[in-house]
Amino acid sequence: MEDKINLNFESDLRRLEDRLDDLVKICNQLQSENKSLKEKQETLSKERATMVQKNEEVRARVEAMIVRLKSMEQGK
Repeated sequence: MEDKINLNFESDLRRLEDRLDDLVKICNQLQSENKSLKEKQETLSKERATMVQKNEEVRARVEAMIVRLKSMEQGK
């Protein structure tokens, strides 16, 4: 009887160890994915800031052109 209990206990323990191994693997994968996503987010944030700045520069240039065109029209 005691041998059967020991076998059941060892079997349960092996299953628990296997499950823990699986959880460790999943945790490592999630950490890696999280790191990758954070790096991607940082890159995209920098790209967005650059695009916003370029957009503002272009907007200012277009507005300046419009002002010049209007002043040319008024000069006629």
